[in-house]
Amino acid sequence: MPRRLPPFQPLLAFDAVVRHRSFTRAAAELGVTQSAISHQVRRLEQHFGVTLLERQNPGLDLTAEGRALLPELAASLDALGALDAHVRRAARQRTLRISASTALCNWWLIRRLPRFTAQHPSIALEFVPREAAPTTDKPVDLRISWVLANEARRTTTQTPLFREQVFPVCTPALRPALSSPEALLLLPLIHKDADQTSEWSWDTWFRRLGLKRAAATGGGIRLGEIGLCLAAAAEGTGVALGRSLLVSDAIADGRLARLFPDGPVMESRKIYVARWPAELSADKDAQSFVRWLAEEAERTCGAAVA
Repeated sequence: MPRRLPPFQPLLAFDAVVRHRSFTRAAAELGVTQSAISHQVRRLEQHFGVTLLERQNPGLDLTAEGRALLPELAASLDALGALDAHVRRAARQRTLRISASTALCNWWLIRRLPRFTAQHPSIALEFVPREAAPTTDKPVDLRISWVLANEARRTTTQTPLFREQVFPVCTPALRPALSSPEALLLLPLIHKDADQTSEWSWDTWFRRLGLKRAAATGGGIRLGEIGLCLAAAAEGTGVALGRSLLVSDAIADGRLARLFPDGPVMESRKIYVARWPAELSADKDAQSFVRWLAEEAERTCGAAVA
């Protein structure tokens, strides 16, 4: 016996009208005329045999029947959205597409991926450089972003992952025997383009260390990306301001060292977060990767400042 189902397009029209509280904005969202939206809503009311909306001048309001329908309709549309994501994921053979910065991938993440694939052999991973993600035609399942702390709250489509500390790093060979703040005055500096009042500014660090910036004689270079700054520091070019997570492996391997092993650190004003589309909120593969990422960060983030 066939299912008795309400007409789908009128359901979409009703949902859009209720969300926007406007026939005009609902029509714009669905790409049809205002009269078409009005016709679809009336068709739905005829199907149910009840009035769902009270049309006012101006505006509109839900009837008791409309309010009763709304939560069931929202849950049904959310379920259809999840079904779409499930089918797309199955067609992609359970491949998670992840956007992350090249610095995070190169300096920390890539080395740890074999552990994830060993724990989750059925989940394939595809990484898209964060810089290229806006131009790609394929949808991204997860975005690993570095955002200001006030943007990092937990929501249904976002979770905070880890916060780093910032401190000067250089090659062990470049680090002076006496790790006093004045040693910084004689070393070349690697500058990262940033807000000159932030923890990424050498002026901020000179004030923190009680040094007069005008006395520095080492010169330096300016680079626009943290990965380049760390690479230059690892080659002995000068002293860079490093982030604890990104430099943890390089310090353990001896490629980099803290300039002042027992010196000050500054907490980064930005936090890494994982973000995903609403339809993937209950996706087990995406959430498995987010949990694993947070666990790996917790395991390693303190290594560079221990």
